[in-house]
Amino acid sequence: MSTEASRTGPTGPAPGALLLCRAEPGSVAPAAHLLRERMLLTRAGDDWSVLVPEGRPWLHGDEPVDRVLGGWATALAVGAPWPVLALWWDANHSGCTLASGFRRSVGYEWLAGGTPVGEDEAMRTLAARLGLDPVLDMQSLEQLTKPDSAADARARLRGLLAVLTRAGVALPPGLTPGEPADRLREAARAQPDARAIESTGWRETVRAELDVVEAGPLGPWLPWVGGPQARLLALAQVAAGLPLAAWGLRRRSGGWITAGALLLAHGALGWAYDLGRPRD
Repeated sequence: MSTEASRTGPTGPAPGALLLCRAEPGSVAPAAHLLRERMLLTRAGDDWSVLVPEGRPWLHGDEPVDRVLGGWATALAVGAPWPVLALWWDANHSGCTLASGFRRSVGYEWLAGGTPVGEDEAMRTLAARLGLDPVLDMQSLEQLTKPDSAADARARLRGLLAVLTRAGVALPPGLTPGEPADRLREAARAQPDARAIESTGWRETVRAELDVVEAGPLGPWLPWVGGPQARLLALAQVAAGLPLAAWGLRRRSGGWITAGALLLAHGALGWAYDLGRPRD
């Protein structure tokens, strides 16, 4: 799909990007801190938030905006229970990348004139993962994959956003695909609930990462969270570790002994943490 040619040629609009997260700003903020990038966060409709990056990686470096945004979307979504849709554009291309949990990200791209260069299957996957209507919304998305001489790349992104409005997306005024990063940040800063995402120290980063993991699907199973699921996991680790270690000893297999010992250690630590934590 994309080439490694320069994305910020001497002519054409400056590159820009938006990160749409299907979660409230309060849930997105801890995950956004993990990126260690300067961004603005604000609400973007019911159960949606938008991150507006400063844009230094592609404005002052060699990385193209689509590659940077794909990595950021994946990093945000991998430990969170909500999907992330990255929208990006530059002088020659525009596109979107959807990341959701540990699943492989999917994306679609249009050339500057609006020529589609993605695969139709990507749009179907995008619709399914975002819970869009498989008939009405899919018909609208399919129109974005067909040639249209009257629609350039940015018009394609606006068409995508029009479909997403039926899923609750409502970008604040001024956050429009095609605008440069400084104008996007100005529009985001004007929102009453806007908050700045700044690079933090390692302690804050670790705490933010733990907050994201605890909020995710694995949260109830973590030993420091406590509760029946965490105790069940610790018991399962001990129950699996004992026979594995014993089998490794009989076979004189260092690998199986190590695996069993690790499971036993994790389970024992989980039980020790649970027994030592104060009860309500």
